Amino acid sequence: MAIVPETLTRRSFLLTAGAGALAASSALAVPYYARRHGSPVFSHGVQSGDVDCSSGMVWARVDRPAEVTLEYSTTESFLDVARLPLQKATIGSDHTVKAMLQGLLPDQDIFYRFTASDPYSSHLVSEPVVGRFRTAPMRNRSVRFVWSGDTAGQGWGIDDVGMKTYSTMLRHEPDFFIHSGDTVYADGPIPDEIPLRDGTVWKNRIVTDEKRTVARTLDEFRGQWKYNLLDDHLLAFNTKCPTFFQWDDHEVLNNWSESSDLSGDRRYPEKDIGVYEARARRAFHEMTPIRYFPTEPGRIFRKVAYGPLLDVFFVDLRSYRSPNRGGTENGLFGWRQADWLRRELAASQAVWKVIACDMPLGLVIWDDYANSLGYEGVADGLNGPPAAREREIADLLSFMRDNAIHNVVWLTADVHYTAAHHYDPSRAKFQEFNPFWEFVSGPLHCGTYGPKPLDSTFGPEVRFIKSSKGGIDSNLPPSAGLQFFGLVDIHGASEEMTVRLMDREDQELWRITLPPVRSS
Repeated sequence: MAIVPETLTRRSFLLTAGAGALAASSALAVPYYARRHGSPVFSHGVQSGDVDCSSGMVWARVDRPAEVTLEYSTTESFLDVARLPLQKATIGSDHTVKAMLQGLLPDQDIFYRFTASDPYSSHLVSEPVVGRFRTAPMRNRSVRFVWSGDTAGQGWGIDDVGMKTYSTMLRHEPDFFIHSGDTVYADGPIPDEIPLRDGTVWKNRIVTDEKRTVARTLDEFRGQWKYNLLDDHLLAFNTKCPTFFQWDDHEVLNNWSESSDLSGDRRYPEKDIGVYEARARRAFHEMTPIRYFPTEPGRIFRKVAYGPLLDVFFVDLRSYRSPNRGGTENGLFGWRQADWLRRELAASQAVWKVIACDMPLGLVIWDDYANSLGYEGVADGLNGPPAAREREIADLLSFMRDNAIHNVVWLTADVHYTAAHHYDPSRAKFQEFNPFWEFVSGPLHCGTYGPKPLDSTFGPEVRFIKSSKGGIDSNLPPSAGLQFFGLVDIHGASEEMTVRLMDREDQELWRITLPPVRSS
């Protein structure tokens, strides 16, 4: 359960500063040697996420049971400090703690600090860990954010260079980062070495026991996250930039759905995919700063309102999908999520509406690649009128047209390359929608793949693409230079959105500036 403080006004913030500062100085007055020897240790840095105009989630993990103090301030010196009630890091949550900071002022720098003490020896106090984020604005301040997906897959783990894309993104000082799924690869073991085609060897400098095999137990699913959080680039990124998480398939198993058949897979002793899905979902919520929904535990779809210029809608194409080979009636959203998305889009007053989707709409992605069987994504590859999963997207697109919902942009990852897709009814088999853009970027630190074929149901056209060539050139390592992210700027004065597709060396590959459609 998240710990939520009372609403914090500027006056109450100042009134609590004295007591908070005294408590902080008391903790930090513990002798250095006592904190360094036998004290709890924060093992995986800090994280923040789901930040809006008045709140944000923060996260940390301790290496043992501990009592954790969380303080936050509007100054880096922590002279004006507020303190939340003491939290307990227990084995039940793998010693992680999360809290929602509420009642914050808009467009305000927030510095937060965790300190842990031994529950039985109060003089044993950890070194503090500190992070920061900035709340969303209530005015037309320019907003910048980044997005990508796919971290530590296909065996490419933490080498001597590490997950460099995170450091590259941080150079742009984004307000936040959207991780578009495949946040971990629970089904992808990390070996010590991988022979490369040029005769050299990729060496994973860090490999943990949980990453040497596929995840099956709850601890092994937790270990997927802990592995990524050993990377120096990611740790530094997390201290300064909030991450808004969604998931896709590899958090559980490649292409998982209700139809996933584990009967012939000796790696998985339990043959019910639901067992692993439940463990993966629990680990996802324990190990990330995603918001809680008390009435819907484990829910991932949500909206983050980021001021008057932007609402971000996170959809979940995994939790409610029917089987990938379920015939003509299979879907993705489920009726509750579909109703929520229509309702929230219609109610949005933001200039731009970003739909953060874990899969592209118009690319044909097969469940069984070798035999082109069962479609894993939206498109069925028939290039005809909307059928099955395509009907859900058709209904949504026509709803947006009929209700004059403008300035909707789709952001996604999943396919391990970067591209710009423009959808237009003049090219489509289904024509009851307004033109829109979909931008694809990734991977962050994974193998690379070639382009997917387009399905013409919604009239997609590739305006830019950079990928591996496919075939024998598939699954190139991160060192091959095909790791990507997207950079979005929404300009406060003009309200225009500029989208740039970038690589991990910070080279701009392509850009476009989109003017907003003004409501009549």
